[in-house]
Amino acid sequence: MCGRFLSLRVKVVMMVLLTAASLAASMLGVSYYIYSETMMEHYAVMAANLVKSTAEILDEEDVRELSQDIVGRYRVVCSGEAPPDLENASGQERETYFAAFAGTEDTAAYARIYEEIRKIREANQVLSLYLAYMDQQTDKCVYLCVDSSEQVICPPGALDQIEVCNRELMERGQYDFPAYITNYSQYGWLCSASAAMCDESGAVLANACVDISMEEVMQDRRAFLNKLLFALAGTTLLLIVIGVKVISKTVVNPINLLAKSTSGFVENRKENGAGTVQDLNIRSNDEIGRLAGAVVKMERDINEYIDNIAKVTAEKERIGAELNVATQIQASMMPGIYPDFADQPAFEIAALMQPAKEVGGDFYDFFFVDENHLAIVMADVSGKGVPAALFMVIGKTLIKDHTQPGRNLGEVFGEVNNILCESNSENLFITAFVGVLDITTGEFPYVNAGHELPFICHEGSFEAHRIEPGFVLAGLEDMRYQAGCFMLAEGDKLFQYTDGVTEATNAGNHLYGMQRLYDILNRNSDGSPEEILRAVKKDIDEFVGDAPQFDDITMLCLTFKKKKTGEA
Repeated sequence: MCGRFLSLRVKVVMMVLLTAASLAASMLGVSYYIYSETMMEHYAVMAANLVKSTAEILDEEDVRELSQDIVGRYRVVCSGEAPPDLENASGQERETYFAAFAGTEDTAAYARIYEEIRKIREANQVLSLYLAYMDQQTDKCVYLCVDSSEQVICPPGALDQIEVCNRELMERGQYDFPAYITNYSQYGWLCSASAAMCDESGAVLANACVDISMEEVMQDRRAFLNKLLFALAGTTLLLIVIGVKVISKTVVNPINLLAKSTSGFVENRKENGAGTVQDLNIRSNDEIGRLAGAVVKMERDINEYIDNIAKVTAEKERIGAELNVATQIQASMMPGIYPDFADQPAFEIAALMQPAKEVGGDFYDFFFVDENHLAIVMADVSGKGVPAALFMVIGKTLIKDHTQPGRNLGEVFGEVNNILCESNSENLFITAFVGVLDITTGEFPYVNAGHELPFICHEGSFEAHRIEPGFVLAGLEDMRYQAGCFMLAEGDKLFQYTDGVTEATNAGNHLYGMQRLYDILNRNSDGSPEEILRAVKKDIDEFVGDAPQFDDITMLCLTFKKKKTGEA
C-alpha cells in the first residue's frame, strides 16, 4: 500500500471537525456581516440625509456668489496649466496659490454660508461639513467653505482629488454622490456623501459634502467580532465531541465490518467463481443496512455484467467501424474540385462540409448541366445521423437527375417533392436551394425551398439576397415552387450555406447569427472562394470555442470570373 493509511474513524473525525469549523466560520461571517452592514447602512443614511438637508438650507444666491467667485479665481490660476500639487508644493508655492483667493472669507456670502454649515455640523456632531465644487475639467474638488471639528486648515481654493467612484457618476451626469466609505492614513475611516445644489436651469452650483468619522464604529466592530469568536469556539468544540461519538457508533463501526467482509471478494471470485459478500450479516434499518444489501446484490449482478460487457464492446467496435466507412462514403459523394472544376476560366468554386455526427444530413453539389450551365445545390435534411444521411442520398440524387438543360427549376422541385413524399415514413423534410449559372451571360435562375438566404458580393460588398422562400421538400405533396432569377456580373461572388452556420452556438448559448456572418464575409470579400470559406470557418470556431457542435456546417462559395465566349 502506497501512502499513509487514514482510517474511516480518522476521516470522520476530520469531517466533523471541518463541518463544525465551516459552520462556525459561516455563522461568524454572517453575523459579522449583518452587524457591519447594519452599522454602515445607518451611517450611510445619516450622511445622505445630512447633505440633502444642508443643500436645502443654504441660500442659493449665497452659494452662487461664493462658487462663482472662488471657481472664477481657480480658473484664472489654472489657465493654460495643470492644477498645482499642493501636497508636494513648497511653502512659497502654496502661499502664492492661496493668495489668489485672498478676501473670499471676508465676503458676506461666505460668512452666512459658514455660519449655517457650522451650526449644522455641531448639531449633528460630524467630523466635517463643507461646500465644494467638483471640477470635471481638472478632476479636482475645489473647497469653497469648510467647517471641521479637527484642527484642519482648509481655506477656500484648497484642492483634493475627486474620488474615482464619484468621477464615474459625474461622467453620467449625476452629481448627487451616495454615501461611500474611505480609509485615509491622515483621517482614518470616513463615511462621506454629497448632494448637488443646482439653480433653476439645472446647472450645478456646488456640492454640499459631509465626512463622518467611522473610527468608533470600526473599534466596536472588532470588539463584537472577538466576543462572537470566543462564543462560537466553545459551542463548536462541544458539537465536535458529541458528533464524533455518535457517528463512530452508528456509521464507522458498521462500515468497518462491511469493509472486512468485502475485502476478499475479488480474490475469491478468481479462485472459486464466487465472492464472500453473501456471508455478510449486517442488520440495520438505515442506509448502512441498505448498503449491505446492495453489495450482496452487486455480487450476483457483477458476473452477468462481465459476460455482457464483452458482447457490448464487440458490438460497439463493429458499429464504430461501419460508421467510419459511412463517413468516408458520404464524403466521397460530395463533388471534388479536381479535375473538372479546377482552373476554370469562367468561374472558381469551393465548398466545405463538417457533419455534427459521423454522418450528417447536409449536402451540397455542383455539376455541369451542359457545357454552358453550372448547377449548384445546397440542402439540409431535418434530423441528424444515419436516417438523415440516407434521406440526403435520395434527395441529392433526385435533384441532380431532374436538373436538366432548359428545365424550369420550380417544376424540378415540384417533381422531386412528390417523389420524396411517396416514401417518407420518418416524416423527414429537406430545405434546399438550387441555382444554375449561365457562364456565357451571368444569368442565374434559382429556386428556394425554405432554405437560407444566399449572400451576393457585388462591387466588393456582400449583401444577403432577399428572396421569397418556398415550402420545404417532402413536406406536402403537389406543392408549387416559384423560380426566380438574378444576374451575376463578372467578379461577383455567391455564398450559400446551411443553418448550421448561423445557428452555431457558443458556451453562453448565443447564436453566431446573420450579422456576424455578414461582417466576416465583407472583411474577406477580396479573397478567393477557398479563402472565404476558411475565414468563415475560423470565425465560427473562435466564436463557438469548446462548446459542442449541434448541427452540420456546410458552405459553398462561387466566383464568376468572366463570361465564356465562343472561342475555344
